[in-house]
Amino acid sequence: MAAPEYVPTSPTAPKHYVSPPQREGAWSASRPGETFGQPVTGGARLGAQGPGQGFAITLTEIFDDQLHLTEGEYKGDVHSGCVGVATKRAAMFHRAPVVHDLRIAYTLFGFLDTNAPADLVAFRREAFAEVHYSFHYFERRAIADLVSEEVLAQTPDQVSMRYRENWRDQLSI
Repeated sequence: MAAPEYVPTSPTAPKHYVSPPQREGAWSASRPGETFGQPVTGGARLGAQGPGQGFAITLTEIFDDQLHLTEGEYKGDVHSGCVGVATKRAAMFHRAPVVHDLRIAYTLFGFLDTNAPADLVAFRREAFAEVHYSFHYFERRAIADLVSEEVLAQTPDQVSMRYRENWRDQLSI
């Protein structure tokens, strides 16, 4: 906010922007986070982040009434774990998440099944426990890593059909 006219100012103060003095010498990238040469495109825990991944969190509300949770399972944990799978699928196709990405994630772990297999329920209860907390990033990432790109490339109907045949075939357990 500008100062009122009656506030005294220095008569020698500049009335416009003045840039700082130039830096002498050449600039070089010497910070620890700088990469040189080819960009880092692969490695452990590296992937391709897709655009608009936060939209998946908004889409989880669509499934609130469709989830079949057992004792000890909480919507926040389920949503948080499945968002990682959904955003992984969306990034594969270089796009923002859509409702089908989440449908596949919930189907793979049996959250849309009223009679999910007991061994899957026991597994997911442990895998999804408390992953909604921000410091459980690696646990959420482990959930996403359970699903291969081959499985994520399928349509929701194909995933649902294969889930009914044998859910273990689609997860790297």
